[in-house]
Amino acid sequence: MWNRIVSPCLLSRLHVLRRSLFTMQLSSSEFKSLFSDGLNGLAEVFEKHQYELRIAGGAVRDLLSGKRPEDVDFATTATPDEMKQMFQRAGIRMINNKGEMHGTITARLHNENFEVTTLRVDVQTDGRHAEVEFTTDWQKDAERRDLTINSMFLGLDGKLYDYFKGYEDLQNRKVRFVGSAEQRIQEDYLRILRYFRFYGRVALEPDDHDPETLAAIRDNGRGLSAISGERIWMELKKMVTGNHVAHLLGLMYSLEVAQYLGLPPDGNVEEMKRVWQNAKDHSPKPMTILASLLHCQEEVEKMDLRLKVSKEEKTLALFIVKHRRELCKREDEPDSIKPFTDFIVDSRELDTKNKVCELLKYQGEEKLLAELCRWSTPRFPVSGHDLRRVGVTTGKEIGATLQELRDIWKKSHYQMDKDELLSYVKT
Repeated sequence: MWNRIVSPCLLSRLHVLRRSLFTMQLSSSEFKSLFSDGLNGLAEVFEKHQYELRIAGGAVRDLLSGKRPEDVDFATTATPDEMKQMFQRAGIRMINNKGEMHGTITARLHNENFEVTTLRVDVQTDGRHAEVEFTTDWQKDAERRDLTINSMFLGLDGKLYDYFKGYEDLQNRKVRFVGSAEQRIQEDYLRILRYFRFYGRVALEPDDHDPETLAAIRDNGRGLSAISGERIWMELKKMVTGNHVAHLLGLMYSLEVAQYLGLPPDGNVEEMKRVWQNAKDHSPKPMTILASLLHCQEEVEKMDLRLKVSKEEKTLALFIVKHRRELCKREDEPDSIKPFTDFIVDSRELDTKNKVCELLKYQGEEKLLAELCRWSTPRFPVSGHDLRRVGVTTGKEIGATLQELRDIWKKSHYQMDKDELLSYVKT
């Protein structure tokens, strides 16, 4: 049974992180827009039973940055059992999930889901999971979070509760761990990637890291080998869609972290930097950037074995690694998208155009990319049935004739219609 008691052996360690509380009042339009019938109803239930309820973590960071958060998590002084009792009394439906074992109850009000988690402290961690105990101390919950900018709370009255200078760091665009970087990382090694991800979202300069943080990452990078590939890929994808990507991926190599992420130990960092510079303004897919680090298709297979990427992501990586050299502008048609459109027309796969667009981003072909995005894949107008009607009957003849007509059609820039093409058929 969960309880509120914090083990005495934890107290001395927890108090080492004691900071003065900073508060301020927030009344932005983004904050006010969160209040719906569902949230107002949730707040009434907690107020009636005299339990505190605050917005927690990333949503606070987003609101302070002038953004309306996509997801809002809540923290409370009520235990899961206490939440269940008061929700049941109020006739509020609860969504059954595995969150309860970690202190989270999901309540559904007015067709909205609200995840509310009891304040916690870590009793024991193994670098992947934590055994926690419940508490009513907001600061102790803040102490167990990863980064200062993610450790703040916001009351529903707009009052900010900041124990570790998270607001100051956010204003100064600094990304720091709460307390000791090494301790926070050893509690959950995935925090190494979370650091890189949030650095790309918050920091203005590409290389403004605390030396202590980089040393802790280097010393603990091996811990990532025990983290599941799915969790790593989720963080890595988010990082590669942020800022300073070339710098951060290069840093992963210099800190000897990349080898634990399914990336080749001798990844082509210079190629990656060139590709990122080419593609960064065109919303490249994460795999388009990561493929630049890979030397061959065998490395794609090894990466997939570690990260368990989706089939679509894997096929894109295989496509880029295979075609990034051979499928490029022809010397006789240096400014034409014809080689690329011919490739798409000849392909039997539905998403070939999207892959070619990613390849053009990779190559930095802005003009050709814009032209190809406007281009619609034409439909070859002749079928085997059409050839049978004009006297071509055997399967071998039909296949060869279709290919001949397809080549003629491509040379016409896909302009010839069915009758024009059939006029070339000799029977």
